Amino acid sequence: MFRKLTDRVLVAPQISVEQVAQARAQGVTLIVNNRPDDEEPGQVNGAEIEAAAQAAGIAYVAVPVSHGGFAPWQLDGMAAALEQAGDGKILAYCRSGTRSTLLWSLTRARAGDNADVLAAQAAAAGYDISPVRQIMDALAPQ
Repeated sequence: MFRKLTDRVLVAPQISVEQVAQARAQGVTLIVNNRPDDEEPGQVNGAEIEAAAQAAGIAYVAVPVSHGGFAPWQLDGMAAALEQAGDGKILAYCRSGTRSTLLWSLTRARAGDNADVLAAQAAAAGYDISPVRQIMDALAPQ
């Protein structure tokens, strides 16, 4: 269920409280919630995932992304999360994993990572970052 973007970054669709233990077993040290609460009926709210993460000894941060697009504060939040995790593994989730992947790719492009490499990593995990490719190119350091 968790898809590998890099050796340190995993993405997933909405996770359950039970899947927090699976994340811990895979070496995840930080969970990043990219899904706004109450996006759809019946979804597990962030507070429940946060409580399960804390109980499992996993750090938790919320950087919610709506379908309206990405803002600089969201890129800053994801960059801080990537830095906070240090050498640990990160699991980022949203409804399908797509927004988490797009936010990761934008953040990494802004940090100077090669956009073609990011696109290949995302594709290997089953995600298409072409909707944000022009933004990635614009964010890349000149």
